[in-house]
Amino acid sequence: MDLEQIPSDHPSASTIFLKKSRMDVRGKTMKNNSYHVSPDLLREKHSSCSTIFLDESTLSEPSVIITVQSLAIAIYYHIKNRDSNKTKDIIEEYLYPSYTEEMDPEEYYHNPDPESIYSFIRPLFNAFCLTGQFAITTLVYLERLVIYARIDIGPTNWKRVVLGAILLASKYLHDLIVQNVFFCRVMKNITLKDLNELERQYIYLLQFNLYVSASVYAKYYFDLQTLAGDHGLPIVFAPLRKERAQKLEAISRYCENPNLCRVAIKKFSSCDNFTDMQHANAILS
Repeated sequence: MDLEQIPSDHPSASTIFLKKSRMDVRGKTMKNNSYHVSPDLLREKHSSCSTIFLDESTLSEPSVIITVQSLAIAIYYHIKNRDSNKTKDIIEEYLYPSYTEEMDPEEYYHNPDPESIYSFIRPLFNAFCLTGQFAITTLVYLERLVIYARIDIGPTNWKRVVLGAILLASKYLHDLIVQNVFFCRVMKNITLKDLNELERQYIYLLQFNLYVSASVYAKYYFDLQTLAGDHGLPIVFAPLRKERAQKLEAISRYCENPNLCRVAIKKFSSCDNFTDMQHANAILS
């Protein structure tokens, strides 16, 4: 495939997940399938002379709750609207199970719902205090794997595909390297040897390409925002505080120089915790 047709590498190529999500909405409104959202979160807030309200999710600091929920929905559409069942042994769940309890073989042939996917992802983001940027990078790696390795994400491999993408994203973006042994403490049935091999083969299947350009990152951010809006996930507004205004100003100065933009995003990212968010009632359950 030409570079310009690969969404994870080229900013003008359409993201796969958004195209697959649109396959489900022909002739119907997506709002009919939206998740329940508290009316308080949908209430309009207007800026005044004394208070400015901004969307809590920005390109440099995407809302971790909404972005991870959107990531789960994006993965769901990859699974539901897959073209076939092409896969690789290293990402097959029945060969490398993620949980200690034995699963019913029938479960491997049923598509998981977005809530189940979110429940798998959330502990990893909680454990390592990963922000929304990691969720976006995870999705970029996931779609890059689909094209580079010529696989489909399905019921039997989605957990390993997602785990590998989160593992690589955490190391690519994190200032402090997250060691694989810590992942094993969260995913208790995965051995360190298994995780090391997954990481090694995942990087190989990605052709050692972990780079994500600012323009590709921005495209995935806005497409995830679109997916969130399609499914009724809330846009949360909050008053602009002095600390956040200073962060935005600093990031703006950094981003005037493209070489410093990625550094700025890393430096000023926040580490929101799922359980501490005021709008936690929007979490999929």
